[in-house]
Amino acid sequence: METPPNDEGNPPEGHGESRSDRWSDLDRPPLNAAGLRRALVREGSLWSDVNVVRSTGSTNADLVALANAGKAEEGLILLAEEQTAGRGRLDRQWTAPARSGLFFSVLLKPTEVPVARWGWLPLLTGVAVATGLSRAAGVDTSLKWPNDLLVSVGGAERKAGGILAERAGADGVVIGIGINVTLREDELPVPTAGSLVLAGAVTTDRDPLLRAVLRSLEQWFTRWRAAEGDPVLSGLQETYAAGCATLGRMVRAELPGERSVVGEAVAVDGDGRLVLATGEGVQEPVGAGDVVHLRPA
Repeated sequence: METPPNDEGNPPEGHGESRSDRWSDLDRPPLNAAGLRRALVREGSLWSDVNVVRSTGSTNADLVALANAGKAEEGLILLAEEQTAGRGRLDRQWTAPARSGLFFSVLLKPTEVPVARWGWLPLLTGVAVATGLSRAAGVDTSLKWPNDLLVSVGGAERKAGGILAERAGADGVVIGIGINVTLREDELPVPTAGSLVLAGAVTTDRDPLLRAVLRSLEQWFTRWRAAEGDPVLSGLQETYAAGCATLGRMVRAELPGERSVVGEAVAVDGDGRLVLATGEGVQEPVGAGDVVHLRPA
């Protein structure tokens, strides 16, 4: 398996770094690539390999390029200790100090699932991330439609993570996940951002947090794939709705074409779209766009 290059030409984590580089922030030790590989890559597992690089522009861009070139197997996990050009939805930038979070991408190939149902993958990943972190970090999490991870900091909702899905090759999807773990208040990129440490996490050790997230993702993906992507049979639609902080609130959806819709978020439909009940008595499904919460649930 090829290890993707990074912007600085740096080797994978743990290969060629000086001890002072690796431990420059004692509160942010490096990931243990060998330990993660032993824990995750096993007979019958979804995960085929774990690669950790010190710095790269975007793990999603790197993994999409590998998949498009036919150089990545399903289940490859690519992690970066630092991303210099991380991307979120709507091409937003995602930046954070080195080793302050979990920045990684995985390659999935849901060939048994009709392509029309692949739109559930970001929502499935959100459920898996929220479930894994709730167990391992002991924090209350919720999801903002479609795939932002929210935590509570001082009684206020803050975004601590995000998910980006991209097609890769003929039959693959690369899922990128970014989670703020030890980001301090003075390091937040915007006032509405948060992190696990600010939410009172019982641990900020990234290795067990990552293992919990990936095991949860494997469980949910396996269940969803066995149900041929059916969101009802797999339990995904019900579970997502139960953990979605957007439902029951007044929201404004900024849609493509500079159009916006205001209404109460009343459901997530069978295609993963957010259904808004507008003031005109119309129920309008929203499949793409930016959603702003206008009032608490």
